[in-house]
Amino acid sequence: MALVLVLTLALRHWVMEPRWIPSGSMVPTLQVRDYLLVDKLSAHLGCGPQRGDVVVFQPPDMLVAKGYSPSQVLIKRVVALAGDRVAVHGGQLELNGQALSEPWTAEPMAYEQSEVQVPPHQLWVLGDNRNNSLDSHVWGPLPQNHVVGRALIRYWPPQRWGQLAEVPPIGCGDHHS
Repeated sequence: MALVLVLTLALRHWVMEPRWIPSGSMVPTLQVRDYLLVDKLSAHLGCGPQRGDVVVFQPPDMLVAKGYSPSQVLIKRVVALAGDRVAVHGGQLELNGQALSEPWTAEPMAYEQSEVQVPPHQLWVLGDNRNNSLDSHVWGPLPQNHVVGRALIRYWPPQRWGQLAEVPPIGCGDHHS
């Protein structure tokens, strides 16, 4: 019994972890009370998130200073990597000067954002429900070391079951959702 407990805890800590969605910041991709499996192994192998990945992460320092618990986790989509330039003009997300087509968003953004270059070892993350999400457009870049893992599979509710990201091959490689 002790071995089963140790293996279960090790799998949850290092490989895969279940999570549920508490807010509407990722609508329409994820609904409130969807349940996910989060791939933690990729992060432990040094495989950084890619643009388009939906990641689970510990809150940045600015949110912790405003009362978020450091043990709490949030979920958002990676839209820019270190060195990328990101802006919002006319309701459209721009990456490195080019407007992006984002099939996962429900409506244009109702805010503007001047161009920002993502610093080294940082990510720019946004909720898919761009007008109802506390994300990088409010608190800035996310330190990459805050990433816990990538949302891999939605397993509940059964009618919405499905893969959210490709499983990267061992040794990382390129992966995109």
